[in-house]
Amino acid sequence: MRAELATTLAGIRDAGLYKSERQLTSPQSSHVETVHGEVLNFCANNYLGLADHPDVIAAAKSALDEWGFGMASVRFICGTQSLHTRLERRLSEFLGTEDTILFSSCFDANGGVFEVLFDEQDVIISDELNHASLIDGIRLSRARRLRYRNRDLADLEDRLKEASRARRRVIVTDGVFSMDGSYAPLDGICDLADTYRALVLVDDSHAVGFVGEHGRGTPELFGVEGDVDIVTGTLGKALGGASGGYVSGASEMIALLRQRARPYLFSNSVAPAVVAGSLAALELVSSSQDARARLAANAALFRTLMSSAGFDLLPGSHPIVPVMFAGEDGARTASRIADRMLAEGVYVIAFSYPVVPKGKARIRVQLSAAHSEDDVRACVRAFSTARDAVGD
Repeated sequence: MRAELATTLAGIRDAGLYKSERQLTSPQSSHVETVHGEVLNFCANNYLGLADHPDVIAAAKSALDEWGFGMASVRFICGTQSLHTRLERRLSEFLGTEDTILFSSCFDANGGVFEVLFDEQDVIISDELNHASLIDGIRLSRARRLRYRNRDLADLEDRLKEASRARRRVIVTDGVFSMDGSYAPLDGICDLADTYRALVLVDDSHAVGFVGEHGRGTPELFGVEGDVDIVTGTLGKALGGASGGYVSGASEMIALLRQRARPYLFSNSVAPAVVAGSLAALELVSSSQDARARLAANAALFRTLMSSAGFDLLPGSHPIVPVMFAGEDGARTASRIADRMLAEGVYVIAFSYPVVPKGKARIRVQLSAAHSEDDVRACVRAFSTARDAVGD
């Protein structure tokens, strides 16, 4: 078996698809230390720059002293502290939902929600580019599964018609598609859901905290907060960047998940320090719009400068900005440019198959509110220098 695995790994390397892990020797931030020295970091989900915010760190430190290191148990046995219920209430208030349940990650949240709420009498209609956690969670359900083309409302309507005899129909979509930085058309999706009496589930991991006027995510952005039935998300991106996920929605749904969601029933509770830090992050998100404004300005500046420099970007306004390297050799080119940029003091990562479709390799740049204008300009210069050095 080891020989067969080695052959598979060699094939991945030869195709230019091997994913190496770079070590950080400092906290997560817009500037990080690596084994190669200090670099600008443009590949983290640290959208609001809260991963090393002093208020978040102070809250986590205090929680270690007051609440301990870990729960050593699951929620229904002896793994629930008042901290956990406080965070669930605060998330519900922030999102405008009735109730919320915490999971150890959003992957677990998406892995637990479908098999509890939907069975063979139901149909789950999923966008073709949904996150792997949604795909895997849907597979765990006994419901019939249908896919519609990415953000294609006409195709979605066809699938809804196909599912007309089901007991329940649920449309499942990412709020933001993480490899493209594009938004799901939630207003149109909710209109169709209303017409065909379907539920809507949105994974808003790449939006909550900074998208929408108050940072409440894509439902707020599209004005459909009361029309989205189930929201899943993470504490591991804009909301402090640590770990943990959640499902938020109607109180009856959340109550049933507490009784039957396997990742909730059989996984340790989120660590107290993470819960306290996430609560502090939520207060920062709720109390100031400055970070969201900086983030939007940085994303707009980067897109303008990169387009002027002749790079191929996927259109949009989200702080995820894919820089595309198409064609059969695109994966190798993207990897070489990313490696060269590290030598120029800028940390980015190339994405290729199977993370993205073959022939659509890219370097996914992620802007942060913690980046300065000089940081953004330095990133663009590094792209141009690397492109010249690689010869593409």
